[in-house]
Amino acid sequence: MNDNTQNPVVGTAQPSPADRLLACADLLACPQCGHPLTAGVDPAADDSPARTLRCRLGHSYDLAKQGYVSLLTGASTKMTGDTPAMLDARAAFQSAGHFTPIATALAAAIATPLPGRAADSSLFGADSPPAAATTDARHHRARAGIATPGMSVATASAARLAATLLSADPAATSGGRTEAPGTPESPVASRSWAGPDPAAESSTPVRTEAADRGLAVLEIGAGTGYYVAAVLDALPGARGIALDVSKAAARRAARAHARAGSVLADAWRGLPVPDGVMSAVVSVFAPRNADEVARVLAEGGRFVVVTPTSRHLRELIEPLGMVSVDAAKEDRLAESLGERFELVGREAVEYTMSLTHEDVARVVAMGPSAFHGDEGRAEAIAALPDPVAVTASVTVSAYRPR
Repeated sequence: MNDNTQNPVVGTAQPSPADRLLACADLLACPQCGHPLTAGVDPAADDSPARTLRCRLGHSYDLAKQGYVSLLTGASTKMTGDTPAMLDARAAFQSAGHFTPIATALAAAIATPLPGRAADSSLFGADSPPAAATTDARHHRARAGIATPGMSVATASAARLAATLLSADPAATSGGRTEAPGTPESPVASRSWAGPDPAAESSTPVRTEAADRGLAVLEIGAGTGYYVAAVLDALPGARGIALDVSKAAARRAARAHARAGSVLADAWRGLPVPDGVMSAVVSVFAPRNADEVARVLAEGGRFVVVTPTSRHLRELIEPLGMVSVDAAKEDRLAESLGERFELVGREAVEYTMSLTHEDVARVVAMGPSAFHGDEGRAEAIAALPDPVAVTASVTVSAYRPR
């Protein structure tokens, strides 16, 4: 299977992966000294940009032929990244649209200001859409998926954001608050999004390039680059960095979006990003470095984390011997971020996927279960209904630095 499995980037004349990265060079810092990086100039080429990033102290980093840059330094990292086979499986599964509701929820969490957060206006601009009404955080309500297999992230994201604007509570639009009956006021937003309005999808402008110009988004553990691409589709003028410790992921993410550059780096060693330049940082099913995320976020910036619940893929866990999700995972996340971040928004996203046996095989191959319990798995998959109904269940949590 080749690497051309992701949704194509919208447009005709697209910049090369190397040009995409060079256009994002100011969002990167030298991993050795911390000074900003700039696109190097080749004096022998009429001052045209070279395939090199340099800092003021002379440290330089050559772009790989696939268009990404390695900012790994020192001894070999102990982190194990995704393999090419895992990325192939994940890209095929994502391209089929099964995780589109998760991608659109993530994009909406960043593109829509959170209630009760006045500072967000400075980040998202005066033309930002109004916030939805708030309810108590203890009353998460799972919603049905709003996308179908084959529906693009861009289409679903536009539809979802448009529906959010059209269904916003008047009190929220005017700065008021609403509460779930019988529940105390809470600073944490638990969103219950409306489904998309087909008319709104084609007629309602959701974001403008001018409103989003200057915004920057970093995805840690980007893998295929699927999620950072979804966010950039929802923010037409923003730029992005897809960061991963896997060389295979860096190669693939270099083609994820026309406004995203791909970087090979180990987040646990420090993010090769200057202080306070990122409008948002995203982590989807990936490790997090809270101290570094807080450092690189701009004032009013947002950290959005997507974690699976114990119900995620529950119909497959036991029959296929897959790695299960600890029910206390959400509590551990809150604890790990508590010193540096404050939870300001949370949404439960749960829906049913209809998966073929091929889809199921990809789900197994694209995650940690690929390394466990392989014996007899093909027979176990064959014994499942075809298609089989499988639960997707995640929590999208938004944080701001304390």
